[in-house]
Amino acid sequence: MPNILSIAGTDPTGGAGIQADLKAISAQGAFAMAVVTAVVAQNTQGVRGVRAMDPEFVGEQIDAVFEDVRVDAVKIGMVANAGIAEVIADRLAHHGADRVVLDPVMVAKSGDRLLDEDAVDAVRDLLVPRSSIITPNLPEAAVLLGEEPDWDLSEMRRRAPALLELGPSRVLLKGGHLDGSATSTDLLCGPEGILELPAPRIATTNDHGTGCTLSAAIAALLPQRSAVDAVREGKAYLHDALAASDRLDVGRGHGPLHHFHALWEAAGIDR
Repeated sequence: MPNILSIAGTDPTGGAGIQADLKAISAQGAFAMAVVTAVVAQNTQGVRGVRAMDPEFVGEQIDAVFEDVRVDAVKIGMVANAGIAEVIADRLAHHGADRVVLDPVMVAKSGDRLLDEDAVDAVRDLLVPRSSIITPNLPEAAVLLGEEPDWDLSEMRRRAPALLELGPSRVLLKGGHLDGSATSTDLLCGPEGILELPAPRIATTNDHGTGCTLSAAIAALLPQRSAVDAVREGKAYLHDALAASDRLDVGRGHGPLHHFHALWEAAGIDR
C-alpha cells in the first residue's frame, strides 16, 4: 500500500483541504498522512479566518514524517505564505521526494483568498519546478503566468505549454471555469503532447473541495499507475464523487463531494 503525504490547510467541515485529501487518498487504496500548513475557520459558505503555521514548524512536521515513514508521493495544497512555500521546497528537496502533485490553491470556492500576494512568486519559482504534476484551474493558471484569466478552450491549448515551461513534468490545466458548455474539458500537457480530457458537467452545488480531491486522488494513484492513467482515474473518481454528492446533506452552501460513495455502495448503505 503506498503512503501518501498531504501538505495543506484544514477545513473543519470536512469537504476541502486536508480533510478532503485524507478521504480521497484513502478511497484510492493508499495510506494517508498530513502536514498542516494553516488552520482555516471555514464552512460550506465561506472562510472566516486563517491562521498560518510557523514555517519552521511546518518543516518539523515534514521531517517527522520522512524520517520515519516511506513516502511514495506528496500532494501540496494551500501553502498560505512565502515562508511556508520556501520551507516545503527545502525539506522536500532534502528528503528527495520524487512524486509531487501541486494544487496551487489561491482562492477558496467562496472567493476568499488563501494565498498571500507575496507567496505567488515562491510557489511559481520553488514548488512548480519540482512538481511531477501541477493542477491549476484557469484563474490559478493565469496568476502563474501573470495574465488575465479570460480564456476559452483554444486559449487553454495555447497557454498550457507556457505553464509546462515553468518547470513541472506535467500540467493538468482544468477547464471547469469555462462557460456555456455541457462538457468540462481539462488539458494534460507533458511529454505525450497535449491530451484533451473531456467530462460531462454535473449539475450540483455540492462542489466544495473538487480541486483538493482531484489532486489528492492523482497523488495516491501515481505510485500505482502511469502518470496519464493516474490523471484519468483521478478524474473518473472525482466525476463519480460529484455525481453521488447529492446523497449527502452537509451545510447550506457549496456542500462536499461523496468521497466514499463506492464504499457505501459496496457495504449496501442506501442513502
